[in-house]
Amino acid sequence: MSGNSRGSSGGQAKQRETRAYAGQYVDFRTRPGPRGSRVSVLLQAKGLHAAYGESRVLHGIDFAVRQGGVTALLGANGAGKTTTLRAICGLVRTEGEVTLNGVSIGGKPTEDIVRMGVAHVPDGRGTFMELTVEENMKLGAYTRPGRQATADFENIFGYFPRLRERFKQQAGTLSGGEQQMLAIARALLMRPRLLLLDEPSFGLAPLIVQEIFRILRRIRDNEGVGMLLVEQNASIALEFAEDAYLLETGRIVMSGPAAEIGKDEGVRRSYLGY
Repeated sequence: MSGNSRGSSGGQAKQRETRAYAGQYVDFRTRPGPRGSRVSVLLQAKGLHAAYGESRVLHGIDFAVRQGGVTALLGANGAGKTTTLRAICGLVRTEGEVTLNGVSIGGKPTEDIVRMGVAHVPDGRGTFMELTVEENMKLGAYTRPGRQATADFENIFGYFPRLRERFKQQAGTLSGGEQQMLAIARALLMRPRLLLLDEPSFGLAPLIVQEIFRILRRIRDNEGVGMLLVEQNASIALEFAEDAYLLETGRIVMSGPAAEIGKDEGVRRSYLGY
């Protein structure tokens, strides 16, 4: 009896906390952007559902990514974070509205969504291990004419000089951090407007994670690409992002400025695990 009471009390407390924060900052367009700039929306999802067969994973979620900004999508394993990225790319059955720069991409084939400016760095990196670094990068630049691709490569090497050093090396012989760099480089060679990043820190040593995120900051600042970041390392994700959403069993239960979510002790304890 007392055990049930404690469980019920804890559940009610969590529900109260969720109600206190959920939706408080959902529409970031009502707030100024960095340095007082006007905020404009790059990606907008409204009422997004996603399912694998009869198994529904997302239940009508709303979220947005600002132009040139970073939005973090947080939550426990199985909450629906990876499915959200797959839904944007058209890799899973969806319902609802998804727009990129105001143009609907919902229901379009994945290849069309890529051509419209969405690049996906998947969980596990998606590196072709038997191919060289050069060959992997060329897959990202396949729409670039020869000279243009060469110029793009030089730009990428400015962020990832190690890839120049290992240009002719087989990707399967790279370290985990180098493979993550290659995956990001290949996505950037598509010249995306929106970069979807699924667990870029997974399996990497802390110093390598810090290096990856330093590079991502430079890319954000220099290239003006928007990013939607799925990341288990909530601390580094909230430090990197402007806006954050918390997913729980396929529903958004909290949203707001990343700095506000990150510094609230009750939110950190209940949802972010640090």
